[in-house]
Order: sequence, then structure tokens, then C-alpha cells
Amino acid sequence: MAQFGQEFTTQMVVANFLNNQWSEPQVQPIAPLNFHPGSHVLHYSSTCFEGLKAYRWVDGSIHLFRYQDNIKRLQNSANALCLPVPSYELLEQAIFSAVKAVEEEIPELPGALYIRPTLIGTELNIGAAGRGSLEAMLYVITSPVGDYFSGGIRPLKLLIDDENMRSTPKFGQVKTGGNYAASLASVTAAREKFGADQVLFCPGGQVQETGAANFIVIKGKQIITKKTDGSILPGITRASILQLAAAKGFQVMEIDYTVQELLDWLPDCEAFLSGTAAVLSPVGALIYRGVEYSVGDGQVGEHSMQLKTMLTDIQTGKKQDLYDWSKLVN
Repeated sequence: MAQFGQEFTTQMVVANFLNNQWSEPQVQPIAPLNFHPGSHVLHYSSTCFEGLKAYRWVDGSIHLFRYQDNIKRLQNSANALCLPVPSYELLEQAIFSAVKAVEEEIPELPGALYIRPTLIGTELNIGAAGRGSLEAMLYVITSPVGDYFSGGIRPLKLLIDDENMRSTPKFGQVKTGGNYAASLASVTAAREKFGADQVLFCPGGQVQETGAANFIVIKGKQIITKKTDGSILPGITRASILQLAAAKGFQVMEIDYTVQELLDWLPDCEAFLSGTAAVLSPVGALIYRGVEYSVGDGQVGEHSMQLKTMLTDIQTGKKQDLYDWSKLVN
């Protein structure tokens, strides 16, 4: 199987917003999109997206994980970007249609079908810099993916950046390509200069998240992460892990905390990143002002891996879903 996200299925789903109404989502062969070079999205970044997965359980049934939360978050992103907001029903239909259309292409476990609903502004108007696009396209593409850690899980190394922000204030909660683009220069420099895997953005010394994932710390029986105040993405994997941790007896602390507090915790804690693609990625070291600090013993944390297993067992049908997160695709 190709590297994660580089292989695609044969079908996609498309709907358009024209004349103040949405068309019905249509399944069609995956192909390049056809829109004018003056389209709003190409000039003013009027785009947002989601990432979620469908799993083929051992009995052959197909299940979506927490897609309702992805729909709500996409609607929130669209609203923030002043894009036409698709209804819940339209988004649900588009996602289910995309999955059903490629059911035979969904890999066996531990693989999954990665689903990418995307909304873009398509109005032909390069003068519309001061308002949202009045026309839009919603499309859903899907990608068969294997285990993100096919080569084995390894602890990541993060560079702490206490000057730059990942996103503009209050816009970190929006899942838009511009937020990811804004962090690329910092991440690229961190890799080249320090051999870091990612950057942990901590503007003004306040810990937030990395360029592409939420950051979570386990300290004793506490699980600590930045609160969702608009500066970070309200991750669905993040929310799932926090709920599972609480059920396991951890005290969940969604708080503001500083780089210095984080450094003080490091000898006796675990840390990881959470997101849809990898689910949970352990962090083994942090680099700050030229000094490398080990997270705990620098290895993959025991509690972190227990939480990952708890979550993936629910996603893949190995353990009972007590939270009604997994939905059968009929």
C-alpha cells in the first residue's frame, strides 16, 4: 500500500452551491476538478475540510467513527470562513454515499478508509476579497490507508516555539488549509536545524498544540491538555481519549499552562499527539532554546499506549462501544 494519503479510491461525491441552493450529492468517478482560475478559493483561501475513518470489522460490516462530530465541525469551519454552510443531512448523505460507493475498496484491518470531505469557494470573482464566496463546491474523496505506524511506533521529538502562533487568535479552531500552511515554515526549519518531527507552538510561553495535532500530557493520574478556547482545534480523537481517560480514573484537566510548567513535569510524565490519521503518537523529547529534554524515560509511554488501544479497539469493533461512537454504514 502507498504512503498514507497517497492512494485513492475510484469514486468521489460532489455537490455544488449555486443560486442560493445546494444540489444533490452525486457519486462520480474520481477525476480532476474543473473550476476557473479566478475562483475565490485560489485567491482568498476559502476552504475547509475534515478527516475521518470508516473501518471494515472482522464480520465484514463497515462502521464510521464519530462522523456526526466531523459534520458539526465542518459546519462551524464553513461558518467561520463565510462559506455556504451545508446542512447536516446533506453532509451525512455525502459521506455515506462516498463510503458505500467504494465499499469493495475498503481494506481489511488494521487498514481503514480515510474520508476527506472538503468545501471550497468557487465564485468567479477576484474582487471579492472582503466577503465570502457566494458559490461553493462540496466534495468527498476517500483513501484506503494502512496502519499509520507500519514501520513501528517511535517516540517523536518536538521543538518548542514560544514566539510564533500556529494560527491567528480564535481561528485555530477552524480546520482550514491556511492554518496548516502557516506552520509549514516553522516545522520545516525545525526538522532541518534540530531534527525535530514537529513544532509545539507556545506563543508567549503558553502551550497550545503542534502544526497538525493536539498535544496531551499524562502526569500521574492527571491527563492535561490545553483548553479549547478557539486557539486550538477541538480534536475528535482528543475528545475521545479524554473521555476514555476519565473512565479509566484519570483526572482530566483542560487548562492553560506554560512552557516552564511543562518542563517541570517532564521527568515524571508521558506526552503524545492525537489526531485522526495516527490516532496517538508518543512524544519522547522536547527541544527548548537549544536544550533537549527527555519526556519521562524518552520511550513510548505505557499509559499512552493503553489509551490508544482502548480507542482503536472501539473503532475496529474489538471491544464493546459504550459511547455509541461507531455507526454502521447500511
